[in-house]
Amino acid sequence: MTRFLIFCLPFVSTLADDPQQLSPAQPSPEAMAAKLGIRLPPRPWHMADVWWNFPKTTPNFKKLEVEVTIDRDIPDTYNLYVAPIGIARINGIDFYGGLQTNVNGWASKTSRTRVHPGMGAIFSRWAKDKKTPLSLDNVRTVKGGLCESAGYEGSFCSVRRPFKWGKGSYVYSIEKGKKEGEKTWFDCRVLVKETGKSIDVGGLLFEGKDFTFWSTHAAFVEIYATSKIPRSGIPKVNVTFGYPLINGKKPDFRYASAYHPTTGGAGSPSCAKARAEGDKVVVEVGPIFLRPSSGNRYSLKIKP
Repeated sequence: MTRFLIFCLPFVSTLADDPQQLSPAQPSPEAMAAKLGIRLPPRPWHMADVWWNFPKTTPNFKKLEVEVTIDRDIPDTYNLYVAPIGIARINGIDFYGGLQTNVNGWASKTSRTRVHPGMGAIFSRWAKDKKTPLSLDNVRTVKGGLCESAGYEGSFCSVRRPFKWGKGSYVYSIEKGKKEGEKTWFDCRVLVKETGKSIDVGGLLFEGKDFTFWSTHAAFVEIYATSKIPRSGIPKVNVTFGYPLINGKKPDFRYASAYHPTTGGAGSPSCAKARAEGDKVVVEVGPIFLRPSSGNRYSLKIKP
């Protein structure tokens, strides 16, 4: 993972004076960009990437948990992806997942028809070399769940579980499960904190029996594209990520930072800011603005 020098960008809240702070609505990205005289990159847009860095790796990895709080309901007329696990790595294998306003995928292991049931959660992994195809033997679906195995963003397989989510707090977790020969299942669950309900998203099979978690963790907030909604708008929303728990504990803290990519496959218009709030990170998404070119990477003064 590339390390970088970081520039601290002051955070100024815009929602406090917003009379529509309970609503995600704002002008279209195209209208906001035209007003500022800028061009929009193609979607998807990583509006904010948050990185935690730890002094060392974690051997005997069993469980990863990240709490996320969303401050308002977001209609499924947007394609919003809140990923408490923006990227994680065990034994050199990358995985990610979170909550989406529009999950989509194959209705079963025997179907290649894409369906769009609405809100839900997603858990995906890549092949270690990003090239070797991963069959659907590597996925465990639940009743009403979706799956996919493809190569359009590197060879990956995935499970998705439709369920309605909204304003509130959730704990997204990945936990080591049963062994199957020389491989091991990892199961994904979403705990709805207000009700205590635990939602089984499904599971993915990983090569190996013992696993080491890397010394880094990332989360992101994204606007993505689907055939259902190819040009999603940007909702106003505050997303708060908790400090990652690995095997039930906070790993020792080294440093944390925010990154707002402007180019490449996840390049985004400037429409989000991140700030530390104790041991948490708040990502505030709102109108498109002009960010200084030196201000897309900056440190987060987390107090774990």
